[in-house]
Amino acid sequence: MLKDHGSSFEGKTVAISGSGNVAIYACEKATQLGAKVITMSDSNGYIVDNNGIDLALIKQLKEVQRKRISEYVAIHPEAEYHEGCRGVWNVKCDIALPCATQNELDGDAAKALVANGVIAVCEGANMPSTPEAITEFQNNGVLFGPAKATNAGGVATSALEMSQNSSRYNWKFEKVDKRLKRIMENIYKNSCEAAKKYGMEGNLVAGANIAGFLKVADAMMAQGIV
Repeated sequence: MLKDHGSSFEGKTVAISGSGNVAIYACEKATQLGAKVITMSDSNGYIVDNNGIDLALIKQLKEVQRKRISEYVAIHPEAEYHEGCRGVWNVKCDIALPCATQNELDGDAAKALVANGVIAVCEGANMPSTPEAITEFQNNGVLFGPAKATNAGGVATSALEMSQNSSRYNWKFEKVDKRLKRIMENIYKNSCEAAKKYGMEGNLVAGANIAGFLKVADAMMAQGIV
């Protein structure tokens, strides 16, 4: 999506909500692609580290020690901790990746992100943006990757895992990552094409809905259901 609009993660500041599996590996991937992730959160509050999130520490706190994210500032006192997880969207960023809970990003949060110059939002949870937030992004030209398309990556990863299990072979991480990248590029392409075909070019929400419906309909037709 970014590449299609002449941009990338390189040099961008990224705000991420959550600190579970999706958020942790969204942070890892964004960092690999050249971004600086400055926020993460849990149900109690959020941290802001303008030097860039120490992901190794986050993994230690959340995956090993099962501690609250507030513990982060004990190791990095230059970072800030704030109570209340929704405040994470008031932090100035170029790209926002909501990876926590449903409806976490509402209309007011969307307005704050737009006012702070966000260029792209990509969902990493189950419908984290409310309809009001999505409308705010679309009305202000913010690139928006909807959960219906992006969450397909999780389903695709499960399918890749089943392929390995059925063949009794373990693929290296790089192979899985490469295959997943191709799958996600194809989902993006199909969403773009569906939106354009039905007169809503650039609207990935509509495109993902249409492309998803057509895929299910084609499968049903192939099985003889009319």
